[in-house]
Amino acid sequence: MKRFSLEMAVGMFLVAGFLCAAYLSIKLGNLNLFNDNTYTVEADFTTVSGLKTGAAVEIAGVKIGRVASITLDRDSYRAHIKMAIQPGVQIQEDSIASIRTSGIIGDKYVNISPGGAPELIQPGGKISETESAVILEELLSKYIFEKQ
Repeated sequence: MKRFSLEMAVGMFLVAGFLCAAYLSIKLGNLNLFNDNTYTVEADFTTVSGLKTGAAVEIAGVKIGRVASITLDRDSYRAHIKMAIQPGVQIQEDSIASIRTSGIIGDKYVNISPGGAPELIQPGGKISETESAVILEELLSKYIFEKQ
C-alpha cells in the first residue's frame, strides 16, 4: 500500500509539471488559443528589418495587439503586415504606423501614432502612412564612411 501511494504521488507531481510547462509555453509564445476576438488592420512598409510575427503593436507604450503575419507583396515588393488589434481600440484613419526598437538592440515592435481625423479604420482596413524600420548598420556605415 505504501508503494502505491508513493507511485501515485510521483505520478501526480509529473502531471502537474507537464501542465505547468504547457501553460508557460503558451504564455511565453504569445499564443491565444481560446479568446482570439481581435480585428485585423493592415499596413505596407518598405522594410520591416527584424520585425517578427507575434511582435507587439503599441499605442503610447500600451500593447494593443500583435503582428499576425508578415508577407511580401509581389507587385510592389513591399512588406505587408497584418496586425491583430484588441476589440474596443479604435484607430483613426490618419494614424501613422512605424517600426521601432525597444532599447538599443531590443526587439522590434509596431508603434501606432494616433491621428486627429474623426474617421476610423474599419476591421480589415489599412493604415496608409507608415515609417519603416531604421537599419542600424546603414546609419553606422553612413557615419563612418562619409567622414573621411
